[in-house]
Amino acid sequence: MISRLFSGILRIFFYLLYHQFAWSYDWVANLVSIGRWQTWVFSVIPYLGGRRVLELGCGPGQLLVKYASMGGEIYGLDASPQMLRLARRNLSKSNHRTNLLHSSAEDLPFPNNSFPVIVATFPTNYVFEIETLEQVWRVLDPNGQLVILLAAWITGDNYLDKLAAWLFRVTGESPQQDWDQVETRYAQQLSRLSQVGYQVNHQVVNAERSKLLIIRAAKIDGLLQ
Repeated sequence: MISRLFSGILRIFFYLLYHQFAWSYDWVANLVSIGRWQTWVFSVIPYLGGRRVLELGCGPGQLLVKYASMGGEIYGLDASPQMLRLARRNLSKSNHRTNLLHSSAEDLPFPNNSFPVIVATFPTNYVFEIETLEQVWRVLDPNGQLVILLAAWITGDNYLDKLAAWLFRVTGESPQQDWDQVETRYAQQLSRLSQVGYQVNHQVVNAERSKLLIIRAAKIDGLLQ
């Protein structure tokens, strides 16, 4: 009973954080990650290869601004108008193009074979819905890939690290420290990717007093029926 109530409260909190309270998103993310959130998000950049990129759930646009500042072409898509307003403002302040779209990942407003890379950082389960994965497949180039930064574990042993790690676990933002059992812990998500036809690779990478789970799903052209 208490667990269901707590989960319900968290769902409301995260909904408000992504909509009415979107202005506080960066502050909250940095607080709970002890200032590492941005570094975590930027960890996907080496996997983007300097190519044309679509970010699903772009939020306030941290990755958009960083990638654009490196000379990359990146588009951002989000279902939250509040988040898109923040992303537009952040891109404008940095004098970058605002390639932003208000849409859901289940109905991508792009023609077939539009992007070599599609990326999502800390997405909710929408990214593993069959409708999303099929839309991503359609929009990816024949040799494209979907890059997902799925989880972070705080591994430091000081008081703040332990507090942050506990907070991530109780809010469901990070699972138990089972990075050595990724295939078991995320079997359903990995199976969904394979079911659609992606060739799946996952790796746990080290960051500052933390570990990150990055999934790379390569499109195998012709397998999707």
